[in-house]
Amino acid sequence: MSAVTVPPGSERPAADGEEHRPRVGLNLFWRTFFLLAILLIGSIMAWLHTLLSLEYEPRALHTAQQIASLVNLSRAALIHADAIARVSLIKTMADQEGVRILPREPGDSYTPLDDDRFGRRMTDELVRRLGQGTVVAQVVNGERGLWIGFAINGDSNWLLLDQSRFSPASGMTWLIWLATAGALSFAGAAAIARLINRPLKQLSRAANRVREGDFAGSTLDEHALTTEIREVNLGFNRMARRLAQLEQDRVVMLAGISHDLRTPLARLRLETEMSVADADARDHMISDMAQLDAIIDKFLDYARPDHVDVGPVALGDVVASCVYAVEEHDELQIRVDIPEGLGVIAESTELARVVSNLIENARRYGKSPGTDVAEVEIAATPTRDGQQVVLTVRDHGVGVSPDVLPDLTKPFFRGDTARTSATGAGLGLSIVDKTVRRMGGTFALSNASNGGLSARIQLRRAEGKPPAPSAQNGSEKRLWRPSVKRRQLSKQ
Repeated sequence: MSAVTVPPGSERPAADGEEHRPRVGLNLFWRTFFLLAILLIGSIMAWLHTLLSLEYEPRALHTAQQIASLVNLSRAALIHADAIARVSLIKTMADQEGVRILPREPGDSYTPLDDDRFGRRMTDELVRRLGQGTVVAQVVNGERGLWIGFAINGDSNWLLLDQSRFSPASGMTWLIWLATAGALSFAGAAAIARLINRPLKQLSRAANRVREGDFAGSTLDEHALTTEIREVNLGFNRMARRLAQLEQDRVVMLAGISHDLRTPLARLRLETEMSVADADARDHMISDMAQLDAIIDKFLDYARPDHVDVGPVALGDVVASCVYAVEEHDELQIRVDIPEGLGVIAESTELARVVSNLIENARRYGKSPGTDVAEVEIAATPTRDGQQVVLTVRDHGVGVSPDVLPDLTKPFFRGDTARTSATGAGLGLSIVDKTVRRMGGTFALSNASNGGLSARIQLRRAEGKPPAPSAQNGSEKRLWRPSVKRRQLSKQ
């Protein structure tokens, strides 16, 4: 299992007895969306309840008033018409208005109107207007409709109307309306949530770019319409510019100090070689100066600009050049397993610096137990999807404590606090992590299952065969020398 390095301070240390439990995160967009949706749906339901309460009463009274008026008009017309005109009137009402008047027989069977709020209110109103004995039914002798039973001069009759003319909206109508209102509410909630969270999302992206050192690409809109957002953007841009200036000043300072130390250090070494008579003391002093010079190199590497131009690089050639530089070290045994023609998207000099730092780290701290030799394995394999390449550099030492793994890439951190003979400034792995991220890759450290520390670098894979490196000077020729003597690990 690999332990991915994290920025310092990004995790809160667990208290004694406290377990780290994964917290379920909710995207701010969805949180705002759900809150708005709940508010809108609650408002719709309350409004619907109010509408139904206010709609049934007026509709029932209006319908009952229309039916009562129709019954009274029909009753008056039939009372004052003679027999011949009465037949003609009944026929005309049926043909033109869809109103039928039928005699009510004692044996008629009927089904009363639905016992709901609308049916009860309309029935009560019709009884009040037409008098006791009025019957309101929806089915008479198997025929469906709106039936009103009333009397004309003591004779019982039925007035049959089309029920759809007076029926309230059906449940399906309300369901369709509610579904439409709900869909529009959800769409509105999504639009509002997106609009509200857009500035915060932009701020989050800009903060991530600042964290990665991209100060130029983290500028926010300083002319936003919302006053609060405009003030936040102005403050963030000022902070980003200030951080960029501080980073630039730090780089210049480190580079200047490191460069200025070289001249007196060179004079000290020259005087030591010429003035110190004791050979043993002279060798120790020169060794200490060489360590100081190596530390200065680390500072210069760490102070390098964050921008780097990447392109296709032959991974095997870069690793071979790094191995060639240390192949004469008796305390190193290196085995390389990299497929021929495997390329990555990187910068050759930066990638060589990464590999050299990892080899040097393994040489110093990854010696096999009981020996003075560091057995190092360097291997590279494409990922399963073929889009990435994983470069692994591991030793067979004692490894490090799992609690220390996340801190190994912090500048000036040393994993072994009891180490008194360690040389360097604690910048090697920090430079590796910083350089790999500059090239768009990821870097992780973990303890190997069978002992030792394993460094894992993941970079984008280059399409096709990378071009052969061009030699511009002597150092480049040495860096890219293809014929390398590769030491093989002895089988044990």
